[in-house]
Amino acid sequence: MVAQNVAFGILALAMVLAAIGVVRTQNVVHAALYLVVVLAGAAAQYILLAAEFVAWVQVLIYIGAVVILFLFGIMLTRAPMGDLEGLNNRQGLPAVVATLALIGTLTALLVDAFSDQEIVLDAPTPTADIATQVFKVYVVPFEAVSILLLAALVGAIVLARRD
Repeated sequence: MVAQNVAFGILALAMVLAAIGVVRTQNVVHAALYLVVVLAGAAAQYILLAAEFVAWVQVLIYIGAVVILFLFGIMLTRAPMGDLEGLNNRQGLPAVVATLALIGTLTALLVDAFSDQEIVLDAPTPTADIATQVFKVYVVPFEAVSILLLAALVGAIVLARRD
């Protein structure tokens, strides 16, 4: 159990650092690649929870499709790739204060709500139930998201087209 806690801590730290990289970098391609690290960390967290099916769905759908779609959209719209002056504003300090307040509030709420409960990971994972929910019950929203992403890609192609 200690090894799982250590692995969780390492993955969580990598995800937090990559998430900070997503919002701090001025290069949109680098931001998309940092997002890959965050999403891969989420998949690794699912593996720690013994939910392998959800982990592979995370890898295939989010890393394999959504991030690639983001990269195609970035490249097709010819988004600026270098450092741009003038994109920064003076709201860094209020953002840090708001972030720390949010972290403190969420931590207090989670400790108050779940401090006396123990997580049991020995129970079997309802992978079949998750698959049924995703591919039978919620298939329409699942497909609607794919149509939305396709429309975004077509829109990027139309914007990138030379007249």
